[in-house]
Amino acid sequence: MFPQTRLRRLRRTPVLRDLVAETAVSLDDLIYPIFVEEEEDHRSDLATMPGIARVPEQDLADEVRRVADAGVRSVVLFGVSHHKDAVGSETLRDDGLVARMITTAKRAAPELVVVADTCFCEYTDHGHCGVLKDGYVDNDTTIENLGRQAVIAAEAGADIIAPSAMMDGQVAAIRRALDAAGHTMMPIMSYSSKFSSDMYGPFRAAGGTSLEGDRSTYMMDYRNGREALRESALDEAEGADILMVKPALLYLDVVTRLRDASPLPICVYNVSGEYAMLKFAAQAGAIDEDKVLLEMLTAFKRAGAALIITYSALDFARLVDG
Repeated sequence: MFPQTRLRRLRRTPVLRDLVAETAVSLDDLIYPIFVEEEEDHRSDLATMPGIARVPEQDLADEVRRVADAGVRSVVLFGVSHHKDAVGSETLRDDGLVARMITTAKRAAPELVVVADTCFCEYTDHGHCGVLKDGYVDNDTTIENLGRQAVIAAEAGADIIAPSAMMDGQVAAIRRALDAAGHTMMPIMSYSSKFSSDMYGPFRAAGGTSLEGDRSTYMMDYRNGREALRESALDEAEGADILMVKPALLYLDVVTRLRDASPLPICVYNVSGEYAMLKFAAQAGAIDEDKVLLEMLTAFKRAGAALIITYSALDFARLVDG
């Protein structure tokens, strides 16, 4: 009771506050997304994502080394394909863009963890995450293709397979395919709670995705929190090693509830719309970008995330470097 209990005693100086801080963010926690465009010879700056660009495939090695030199320990790769078709067959060839960019990244910085986003939306001409049948994504055909894509990524050198299609049974199908191909030690980081959100707009422009309709028939309804726990529990039972909540900022309640429900590491994806809000608010003078970035990343960790996919990883590296 006051005055014996004075919580402000440990807030008096920066050193005291650091000494008792409950949550910390480090470069080890962050995964930096890279957009890789084939058949181009120049970077394409993204108007809706200041500071982010499509990197030409021929420059990927330099980009990966730049990220590694900044101290970031992991990247996730997204291909911008010029060879789209109805099923995303570019991802199912061992000389396709998925395989090439993973191989290039690992050769450029072998110590870097390379995450293979395992999906089809950037490689299909309709922009959906799988095979369409009568205008509806066919779940069972798609998960078999996801297994094939995962093996291609693993054999190209990926360190983590990250299925993001939100198909029922996708983790089990990928685990079976990887094990059958001898990749029994390949971890799976499942986008287990991926919501049908309006925060993905800048990403779709960056990835060159022209979506017909929407993805509400397979991505989660943002009104449902308990369903996210069911989705994640199923993926855990199917063999996922890491679970993910996407987006991050608007779903911290889901992150915390999932942290309480599962012992697995949790990743959050600080998505393109969240990144754009930070950047444009800072450009307008409404906020201090560096301070809000630190606060936001800390919030993700405080909510229960172990890993954070964020376009701000290099900005954070600059702050850490001083």
